[in-house]
Amino acid sequence: MIALTGHSFIEPTLSKEVFGPFSLIVEYDNNDDLLNAASCLEGQLTATVHGAEDDIAGATGLLNILAQKAGRVVINGFPTGVEVCHSIVHGDPYPATSDGGSTSVGTGAITRFTRAVSWQSFPDSALPDERKSDNPCGITRLVNRKLTTDAIS
Repeated sequence: MIALTGHSFIEPTLSKEVFGPFSLIVEYDNNDDLLNAASCLEGQLTATVHGAEDDIAGATGLLNILAQKAGRVVINGFPTGVEVCHSIVHGDPYPATSDGGSTSVGTGAITRFTRAVSWQSFPDSALPDERKSDNPCGITRLVNRKLTTDAIS
């Protein structure tokens, strides 16, 4: 654990993200010092704020800054471990993800490794099995806004 004032926290090496158990306590003299210190943060996977309901209600400036810095903002809780499920996401900025258009964890993370390709006017014989109209792989596909494993006629 390290305790700092808001002014010494702005030192770049102290504001870098740390993985694993770690505490950094920053003391500040006024709200402007707090917001200035928060503005100096790099991208984070999560940011957590602990406080009473009145404290949280009065922290909109801080919360807005943290929402720009972290993929997940937690109030009065602790970030969960990384689980592959629909509700776990981390958006940008770096290092939460290197691509602001996707998430680096959860079920949506697979989109980081994909890109859309249109197979226009191909005969079935020239398509990979996954794209053929008769669906030899039995893949669930979205056809005319309906999920189906049926062949496309």
